[in-house]
Amino acid sequence: MRGAVIHAPGDVRFETLDDPKILHPTDAIIRTVATCVCGSDLWPYRGAEPVDEPHPMGHEYVGIVEEVGSEVTHVKPGRFVVGSFATSDNTCAHCRNGWQSSCLNREFMSTCQADYVRIPNAHGTLVATDEHPDAELVPSLLAVSDVMGTGWYAAVAAEVTPGSTAVVVGDGAVGLCGVIAAKELGAERIIAMSRHESRQKLALEFGATDIVGERGEDGVARIKDLTGGIGADSVLECVGTAESMRQALHSARPGGNVGFVGVPHDVAIDGQELFFSHVGLRGGPAPVRAYLPDLIDRVLAGRIDPGKVFDLALPLDQVAEGYRAMDERRAVKALLKP
Repeated sequence: MRGAVIHAPGDVRFETLDDPKILHPTDAIIRTVATCVCGSDLWPYRGAEPVDEPHPMGHEYVGIVEEVGSEVTHVKPGRFVVGSFATSDNTCAHCRNGWQSSCLNREFMSTCQADYVRIPNAHGTLVATDEHPDAELVPSLLAVSDVMGTGWYAAVAAEVTPGSTAVVVGDGAVGLCGVIAAKELGAERIIAMSRHESRQKLALEFGATDIVGERGEDGVARIKDLTGGIGADSVLECVGTAESMRQALHSARPGGNVGFVGVPHDVAIDGQELFFSHVGLRGGPAPVRAYLPDLIDRVLAGRIDPGKVFDLALPLDQVAEGYRAMDERRAVKALLKP
């Protein structure tokens, strides 16, 4: 088969790889219908994370089941499935508590920008649709496998409630999906922080009521101005930098909450400042599997359309261009089809 391999920062190649095989009775092999480049893939691409040796890339996927291990009984070959970037058995104590991304048998996916993918813990990770979806629904179902599920978790972690005011820090795919989530959870006012016209338009289409283009303390001041000097009830931090985290914490009102889902890089939080702010802070890898059935239903019912975050579609063999386009901010998110 063929797949994406990163060799060094800025160097992603499309190469011939070994076909995946069933290694454990809880595995499945899927034929990829669609995959994509994630914003978090850009960390090693930009050199912010080390690339010690060449390795496959990709953690978002939808596909058709080709083969299953002996303990995988709820999905069968031929079924269309959606999974998560963090696999889970869906039976351990952490899974039963709704934290599948902390499953005791968790594995993080990292080989999905390829023709075929082995899915560990397939019995607890994969969710099948009743029928093969129409082609126009595939981008939104792909979004559910990570960015929509992660945006949803950001809103849940920030405790967005009906009638509340939410701020979304970050206008990438996760941030834009966070706008959808805040809208679905009933926020009355949704302030999207964005300086890019195309992303601002999509945020407004998804349900944002206000756009703030300022950043840093200027952005915080603008949030305070829009909220009568108080700050937001909920803030969704969807970037992962020191600046974005500081902006998020300072934008929340006393007693408000920040949900942070951007993978942190060089983020340090002042304990004294957090203590006296009365701001709640929760984050981490999103337990996407907990949300999959509900989010899939919302997509199939036409209630949400997160697939609109894909503004570039490429053949899988042009994956390197997908990385370049996102790195250069020519694209929000690149969809790849074998």
